[in-house]
Amino acid sequence: MTLPLFIDNITAHYGKVKVLEDLSIHVGDGELVSLLGASGCGKTTTLRLVAGFLQPTSGTIRLGNKDLTRLPAHGRDIGLVFQNYALFPHLTVQQNVAFGLKQRKLATAERDKRAMEMLDLVGLANLAERLPAELSGGQKQRVALARALVIKPPLLMFDEPLSNLDAKLRVDMRVEIRELQRANGTTALYVTHDQEEAFSISDRVAIMNDGRIMQLDTPETLYQRPANSFVARFVGFENLIDLKVTERQGATVRAVAKDGSTLSLSQDRLGEIPDEFILATRPDGLVVSDHPEADGLPATLGLRTYLGRAYQYKCETGAGHLVGNGSLATPFEPSARVRLTPNPDQCAILRPE
Repeated sequence: MTLPLFIDNITAHYGKVKVLEDLSIHVGDGELVSLLGASGCGKTTTLRLVAGFLQPTSGTIRLGNKDLTRLPAHGRDIGLVFQNYALFPHLTVQQNVAFGLKQRKLATAERDKRAMEMLDLVGLANLAERLPAELSGGQKQRVALARALVIKPPLLMFDEPLSNLDAKLRVDMRVEIRELQRANGTTALYVTHDQEEAFSISDRVAIMNDGRIMQLDTPETLYQRPANSFVARFVGFENLIDLKVTERQGATVRAVAKDGSTLSLSQDRLGEIPDEFILATRPDGLVVSDHPEADGLPATLGLRTYLGRAYQYKCETGAGHLVGNGSLATPFEPSARVRLTPNPDQCAILRPE
């Protein structure tokens, strides 16, 4: 049985320091939601509150209809997968996986059967009699995952589970975790600082900063339509250009930057554009051109960087320091005068904050 998780209006302190403020997250039955952010943003504190290792100052935590807020950790029936595996070094792989079943007083034959079934599912049945010291990092993480799943928890939580693995193994393991989570239909809360990991594994992602959720949405929506400048920068929109609309002609909008330079933008491709807005672009969404008829912001080029697929330029403009990409076929020299033209498919419209 799996259940939805409700975190409602949680506030938490470490001493006098507030680390979470009025935080709410609802994780649907069978959904995987990731908490994503830099160190100190509050994501691990949130997980520890749900696990029962910390107590909130205010707010409630429910799993289905069960109020977890003040329950001790051992009474919450949650599967946990830790960053450091947390395997018992003196127990075999099978005994590690069966540990939670033993605590639940299942008969020896039944727990051994279920432990072996789970080890077979994660591809480690042939290593059942080994000790943790005889395993690789990836194998240890599979054992930790099998141990968490074997108790059939209504909620599974991951605390930076792949950060100790090398890059290739991280990619392989995140695929395995997602496949196992989906196959079991387990509701899951996943903590990571790695954007690619969060986006590849999650149904929805909560981007956190300073104890608050800045945006909770699908990976596609976060990447294409960030809600504010913090999220925009977090997902790669390096350029934030303040603009004001000066003219509207059908779906075409003419907007002016603070230095007086103007841009033409299409609402058909960008969506509704308010009278004052921020145009957010990634570097590959700001095209560097010296075409005399190009519509764009005038710029002076600085440092040029070779990216393989394009040249990237640091650019000085009246609208601020911007970063744009140019063709490999026509590299520009530093100090060249060019224009920067937004590519609507790589832009987002933000409201001033």
